[in-house]
Amino acid sequence: MKLKQITSAENQYKKMTETPVARLILSLGIPTTISMLITNIYNMADSYFVSHISLSAGGATSIVFGIMSILQAFGFMFGHGAGSNISRMLGSKHIEKASRYASTGFFGALFCGFMILAGGLIFLEPLMRLLGSTDTILPYAKDYGMWILLAAPVMTASCVLNNILRYEGKAALAMMGLTTGGILNILLDPLFIFTFDMGISGAGVATAVSQFISFMILLSMFLLNKTQSKVSIRFISKDVRILGNIIITGLPSLARQGLNSVSTMVLNAQAKLFGDAAIAAMGYVGRTSSLIFCVGLGIGQGFQPVSGFNYGAKKYSRVKKGTLFTLVFGAAFIGIISAFCFAFAPQIIAMFRKETLVIEIGSEALRIMCVFLLFLPISVVATMLFQSIGKSLPALILSCLQSGLVFIPLCVILPHFWGSRGIELAQPLAYFISAVISLPMMFAFLRQLPHDE
Repeated sequence: MKLKQITSAENQYKKMTETPVARLILSLGIPTTISMLITNIYNMADSYFVSHISLSAGGATSIVFGIMSILQAFGFMFGHGAGSNISRMLGSKHIEKASRYASTGFFGALFCGFMILAGGLIFLEPLMRLLGSTDTILPYAKDYGMWILLAAPVMTASCVLNNILRYEGKAALAMMGLTTGGILNILLDPLFIFTFDMGISGAGVATAVSQFISFMILLSMFLLNKTQSKVSIRFISKDVRILGNIIITGLPSLARQGLNSVSTMVLNAQAKLFGDAAIAAMGYVGRTSSLIFCVGLGIGQGFQPVSGFNYGAKKYSRVKKGTLFTLVFGAAFIGIISAFCFAFAPQIIAMFRKETLVIEIGSEALRIMCVFLLFLPISVVATMLFQSIGKSLPALILSCLQSGLVFIPLCVILPHFWGSRGIELAQPLAYFISAVISLPMMFAFLRQLPHDE
């Protein structure tokens, strides 16, 4: 068994450091793109099926999306923090240390999930109001949000398992767990909502059940020794430096997702001034733009383990090639998808709700978003690069800019001048400003990388 594990580790090292960069990124990125696509489709499916209950119920999915962002914030902090360190440990052939990062990150995320579950249930109604719920949306948001909170521990822990698999270069195994859960969620939604007549609670139950099954599939990959790093209580590190490295490296992800959650609150609060139709419309635009993002830049998820692994192996030319390939590929792909969504924006929004005001606000906002999404790959690839190689400070700065530091002030200020259109312009302009700041930082770093050892 030991010889088999050593041979497997050597083969994986050779694959990650010798396979042509573009082909390697695509081979790792395509399974992740499929996973992200399925995840976003089932988020849209929740919105689609729930929107058939009522306009206020449709708005509730936008409110509860803020809770999911909080859960993802902690899950990705531990997942990206552990995963980035694991890829560099494996690149420098420190396999046992990689297991300490994996186990410490996993159980840390599980603990945070239980804390969010307890706090969320105790303060459920204040939390929903804080996230932007109106009096008409509140009952639906509470029913839906309760089930999402019950699934909190497995949602945060799944983020860690998924990212460890990705950073090890085992994206296909991660895809199996995520896509199974996503497809199951899509199938269970209409069954619980309409057939069992559970209403919006049915959407919450469907999500909770599918998240638990996805978690069990991802965990089985570690229990069946499909990975180099191990997840076990005995590998939890007593060295606070390992936990510190996980948190510091994962801090950009926490900041990004946490600011996304705050941004959702601010967006809903500003949209609330224009009624439930505006909240629902902006929520549908957010779901659609997330789908464009995951298809166009999901390939960047294949770039992260490549850059981390090769940086640890001191093969810096491959880091440069990977960065440029991901940037060009992501921009081209997003451009194609954005052009399609721009052309059919009213029809896309009408899939959710038929009210004239919802379609009017949503289609205009989606078209503006499609134009400015072309700038998103710059800041995202720059953040991925810095985080995957352990440069936490620039990754943190760019994550904050991309996710809220620019958007939040714009979302508060612009409606005073342009009304609801100011809300529509806030996120697109934030993408543009973040790209202008990210581009010189990224190329300055790439220029100073040394030659391969």
